[in-house]
Amino acid sequence: MKRNMLKRMMKKSKKIVCLAMALCMAVGLTACGGEKQDTDSKAENSTEYEAMDGLKEIDVVLDWYPNAVHSFIYDAMEKGYYEEEGLKVNIQFPTNTNDAMSLTAAGKAEIGIYYMQDIIMANANQDVPVKSVGSVCQKTLNIILSLKEKNITEPKDLVGKTIGYSGTELSEAMVKAIMENAGVKAEDVTMVDVGFDLMSSMTTGNVDATIGCMVNHEVPQLEKEGFELNYFYPTEYGVPETYELVFVAGEDMIENDSETLKAFLRASKKGFEDVKADPKGALETLLANQNEENFPLDKDVETKSLEVLFPAMEPEGSSFLAQSTEDWQKNIDWLKEEGLLKKDVTPDDVMVNLLSE
Repeated sequence: MKRNMLKRMMKKSKKIVCLAMALCMAVGLTACGGEKQDTDSKAENSTEYEAMDGLKEIDVVLDWYPNAVHSFIYDAMEKGYYEEEGLKVNIQFPTNTNDAMSLTAAGKAEIGIYYMQDIIMANANQDVPVKSVGSVCQKTLNIILSLKEKNITEPKDLVGKTIGYSGTELSEAMVKAIMENAGVKAEDVTMVDVGFDLMSSMTTGNVDATIGCMVNHEVPQLEKEGFELNYFYPTEYGVPETYELVFVAGEDMIENDSETLKAFLRASKKGFEDVKADPKGALETLLANQNEENFPLDKDVETKSLEVLFPAMEPEGSSFLAQSTEDWQKNIDWLKEEGLLKKDVTPDDVMVNLLSE
């Protein structure tokens, strides 16, 4: 799931107070008045499986509370695949939107799950020392979502309409791109900052559509609630395909302890193979490890979510965790064209293929 879902739901769990505060807390950032994050802050520890002595403990910071996209991690923990690689994995939940990046950059966690385009922007704009070490989801999940009654099925249908978003410049750039690529003016649509209330702002009619909802989560959730929906992908109209989620690690960890990262990735691949072979069993393991207080899971929603995720996590012709310099370069080029990068970066600055080394 993407940044907008995380921000919206963090309000519900009262873990953060606003986007601006979260963005000001990245390691070494100066964009918010020069304040730096207190790198002693920790993500909320959620799951520590019992393990044998002699295993190396590593902290893995999720992008959000457990849901279908994390099934392979919990399967690998349950089956002992990490232990076979000499690891004891401790799962942490983020208490700020950028914990996965800031904690790994500061050496406070070994691995995190974060967002491709945000990593590029953090490197280019704030020199945050992290890199992607493997893709979790190789396809875009972010959609332009609306109620079916609004008859919005393509960018031209947005002319004269309102789009709710969480106030990010990335969402603004995407809407601008899809409108211009459809041959209509970007200013013909009104962007409305709805903060964390993407779904409710749409279902109550405060906006005509939203950008930032995820096809694997909000769609099955809203459909189960009885809503009929339309949606399309920004990637259909000029926005490059992006890795929705990636595993991220600090540059120091990559340079000095890449074997631990490789061990984690190998075990994760085994977990993913299990999830494909037995999705029902994997979801039962996930449900047993859900965080009911902050993010209770619905079995039907997570089942549909996993169905959507499989071809996105392992597209035809690719493999789970794969990432290419070409895909990273396309996103770098697009972000640069949209004026979102302060300096040039290369794929080597933001990613490394550890399992192919």
